[in-house]
Amino acid sequence: MKKIALLSFALILFNCNSNNAQETKKEEKVFEITKTEEQWKQALTEKQFYVLRRAGTERPFSSKLNKEYRKGTYTCAACNTPLFKSDHKFDSGTGWPSFDREIKGNVAYSVDYNLGHARTEEHCATCGGHLGHVFNDGPSDTTGKRHCINGISLNFIPEK
Repeated sequence: MKKIALLSFALILFNCNSNNAQETKKEEKVFEITKTEEQWKQALTEKQFYVLRRAGTERPFSSKLNKEYRKGTYTCAACNTPLFKSDHKFDSGTGWPSFDREIKGNVAYSVDYNLGHARTEEHCATCGGHLGHVFNDGPSDTTGKRHCINGISLNFIPEK
């Protein structure tokens, strides 16, 4: 019985250390654009700060970019890095701007366990701002991916 208890304790301890190591590794990532929390608070609106720096989520159907259909580029609201092209945007019906692919190299990924299961979280690769999540339920005739992005984390630059 003591061996089972000791083994259980060791497994729990190992699991906790593993999760802490992942969290630390994510926090230690150094991005090209870095600012203090106070600098981000001054540079962003309260809602942008909540989503981009605190990994929050805006309410569905609240972003004007959800129904933006003009040609152009979607950039990071924190640092203006180009993230998505309008050619890859589609109406997913979820209430958030959705894309079937990112601009390669400009979006970084991590694993998010906030809802009790693994999800692929998306960040701006330049400043680390939280964008949203990517799922495997996108258009099957293209990539099959749905990049579900908070509109507040984006700026839209129309094509000229």
